[in-house]
Amino acid sequence: MFLIGQYDSPFVRRVAIALRLYGLAFEHRPWSTFGDADKIAPYNPLRRVPTLVLDDGEALIESTIILDYLDDFVGPDKAMLPRGGTERRKHLRICALASGLGDKAVSLLYERVLRTEQLSLWVERCQAQIADVLAVLEAERAKVTTPYWLGERIGHADVAVACVVRFTREAHPHLFDASRYPALSAHAERCEALAPFREIAQPLAPPKG
Repeated sequence: MFLIGQYDSPFVRRVAIALRLYGLAFEHRPWSTFGDADKIAPYNPLRRVPTLVLDDGEALIESTIILDYLDDFVGPDKAMLPRGGTERRKHLRICALASGLGDKAVSLLYERVLRTEQLSLWVERCQAQIADVLAVLEAERAKVTTPYWLGERIGHADVAVACVVRFTREAHPHLFDASRYPALSAHAERCEALAPFREIAQPLAPPKG
């Protein structure tokens, strides 16, 4: 199977890191949604990443769906998310907040690099949403006493948060003050020290207007 997308995307990166953590072999095709849209289109008409193409040719789109498939593929003992109940909803909530943060951070980056005149109302809204989500995630992480959100074992919530923290730091350094978010900073540093995070990484290279 092969994964389409560049690793400076927090969504592509979280899928690639999960594949490494699961020990699943894959080919990486670092196609850009801007420069390589025509290559992506046959697999994903939305021309979005990540897209994971399975051995039989089926193409999975959107990180949440891809990771749900991978959890099912490796089985409940290895899955990085509880298969049901309160714990599943709790961690899906963290994943949803992290994904939303990533969406807003990407949108704000595009607004800066692709528009000659930025729409101040949109910029202010994105910045407020980013700040509010960071505050919630900081409070949630500060309450966790175990190494990871799921306990002793890393899960999808941990990967999602670490990936969006890195992206936000690189894309909008003025919006992420480590002293203001010590729990998130410590969480990100713990994850980034792991081999899959060190391997699956790429300097941010935003599109040019």
